[in-house]
Amino acid sequence: MVSLVSLWLPILLSAVAVFAVSSIIHMFLTYHKADYTDLPNEAEVMNALRPFNIPPGDYVMPKPASTKDMGTPEFIAKIKQGPVAFMTVFPNEPFNMGKQLTLWFLYSVLVGVFAAYLASRTLDAGAEYLTVFRITGTVAFAGYGLALLQGSIWYGRKWGATLRSVFDGLMYALFTAGMFGWLWP
Repeated sequence: MVSLVSLWLPILLSAVAVFAVSSIIHMFLTYHKADYTDLPNEAEVMNALRPFNIPPGDYVMPKPASTKDMGTPEFIAKIKQGPVAFMTVFPNEPFNMGKQLTLWFLYSVLVGVFAAYLASRTLDAGAEYLTVFRITGTVAFAGYGLALLQGSIWYGRKWGATLRSVFDGLMYALFTAGMFGWLWP
């Protein structure tokens, strides 16, 4: 077994690598442009919603009072009338990515910690590069990629958008695995 503390460098450097790769993906590559489509009559929809002063949060409409309510004729009529939506409302302020970038980096450290934990409990010092790569990469892919499938399964996110993000997760996992394989004690 390897001490989890002895893996601080691959944990940290894998988070730095993931942060750099994700920055390149989102700032220079264009394959995520299709993830969101324009809302028809965006200005009119925004003007219609503005008087409600909806606080930041996650919403669903129509929202049933209970699972039993979902089968009532009244609720089914609301669904058929539409629109049906899941939406997240943000504060009315310019986007400041500092908080999200910090949280993304900390999340990348957390994924690295879980990859390090499993590897430290299953591998000895001096383990072969590909063995370390396989174990840490699998854990990292689960953390970065597989969890994203829920968005399409439960919330109707476009499968194309989800699969592009899962591909990003694969890239992040490969870089994480590479760092651990390279720096394994």
